[in-house]
Amino acid sequence: MRAYLFRRLAFALFLIVAVSSASLILARLAPGDYADTLGEQMKPEQRAAYRHAHGLDRPILSQYASWIAHAARFDFGESLKYGRPVRDVIPEHAKNTAILAVTALALATLAGIGLGVVTGSSRGGFAAQVIRSLSLVLLSMPPLLTSLFLVFLAARTGWLPIAGMRSSQVEGSPLVDLLRHLIVPAAAIALPLAAMFERLQSQAMRDVMGRPFVVATLARGVPWPRVVWRDALRVALAPVASVYGLVVGTLLGGSFAVEVITAWPGLGRLMLEALQSRDVYLVVGCAGAGATFLAIGTLCSDLALAWVDPRVRE
Repeated sequence: MRAYLFRRLAFALFLIVAVSSASLILARLAPGDYADTLGEQMKPEQRAAYRHAHGLDRPILSQYASWIAHAARFDFGESLKYGRPVRDVIPEHAKNTAILAVTALALATLAGIGLGVVTGSSRGGFAAQVIRSLSLVLLSMPPLLTSLFLVFLAARTGWLPIAGMRSSQVEGSPLVDLLRHLIVPAAAIALPLAAMFERLQSQAMRDVMGRPFVVATLARGVPWPRVVWRDALRVALAPVASVYGLVVGTLLGGSFAVEVITAWPGLGRLMLEALQSRDVYLVVGCAGAGATFLAIGTLCSDLALAWVDPRVRE
C-alpha cells in the first residue's frame, strides 16, 4: 500500500509541474504581453523599459529556468495586473472555487449515487423511468447551458441573486447570503454530474444485484433494503470511485464557464482576467492551482478505489 501511495503522490507532483510549465511556455509563445494592454498610458520606450524591468523581454528558456528556481522556493512571481505576489492572489480565489467545487461535488454525489441505487436495484416502475429520463436530459447538457438556464430562471423569478459576489464578500458575508449566491453556480455544475453518477451507479447496481452472493444473501432471508444499501452498494461503488479523479477535472473545466456566467469570484474568473491582460505569472498560477485540484482529486479517487477494491493495492 505504501508503494502504491508513493507512486500516486509522485504522479500528482509530476502533473502539477507539467501543467504549470506548459502554461508558462504557451503564455510566453502567445503574441503580446501585459505591457501591450497598457495602451496609450505608456510610450514605446516606456513599455520597453517596463518589459525589461519585469523580465518580459527575456528568452523563454531563461524565463522558465528562473521561474522554476523561484517556484522551488514557493515564489511564483508577481501578478502584473494586481501588483501583488501570485501566491497571495491565488489562495483568495482558489478558496472560492474550492467552496463551489466541494458543494457541487457533494450534491452530485449524494443525489447521483442515491438515485442510481434506486433505479439500479428496482424492478422498474414509473419513478425509475422518470429518473432515468431526467438523467439522460441532464447528461446531454454541459454546465454552460445549465448555468445559462438557471441564471435565466433566477432572473425571471427573482428568487435567487444572479449578480456575483466579490472575493472579499465571500469571506465576510453571512452564511445565508453566501448560500443564496452559491445555489445557482453549484446547481449548474452538480446537475450534469449527478446525472452521470446516476447512470454509472445504476448500471453497476444492476450488475451487482445479479451476482451469486446477493442472491444467496436474499435467500437467507436478509431484508431487501439491507442487502441493497449495505452489501451490494459497496461493491457497486467501484465504477464511480474509479472516475472521481476525472470528475474533478471536469468539475474544474465546467466551473470555468459557470464562474464567468454567474460572476462567482473563483479561479475561473481570475484565469479569464489573467488571459485578457496577458498576466503571464498569474496565468501560470491559475493553471498550477487547477492542476493541484486535479491532482488531489485523482489521488482521492485512487484511494477510494483502493478502499472499495483491495485488488488495486497490489
